[in-house]
Amino acid sequence: MKLRALILSLALLSPSVSYAEILNSTQIKQTVVGQRVLLATRFGVEFPLVYRSNGSVKGDGTGTGLGRYFAPKETGKWWIKGQELCQKFPTWYDGRTQCFTLENLGGNKLKWKSKDGRSGTARLG
Repeated sequence: MKLRALILSLALLSPSVSYAEILNSTQIKQTVVGQRVLLATRFGVEFPLVYRSNGSVKGDGTGTGLGRYFAPKETGKWWIKGQELCQKFPTWYDGRTQCFTLENLGGNKLKWKSKDGRSGTARLG
């Protein structure tokens, strides 16, 4: 379960945001829509997520070698709630909603953080 949470948690970067700034709802949307987000994993591979303008998010880790740990492909929904990016997949996270704040780390990197204290990094690619 912790692996799923790490892999599916995300953080994004908006080039118009200053260093170490938590993204607001407008910045999150500008950053996410149409982007491929590569989530860093503890296994040294990046897990790709694509956020579409219709509110769907597709995760496809078939090329990462992580398929032996969980279903490598799934399409879910994403939305913005306050200053958090939320997502829900049919089976990942046992179908529970996950929400994260996003912090600009500079360059093309971000830090994501959930309310339960989990955090990680991602990059646009």
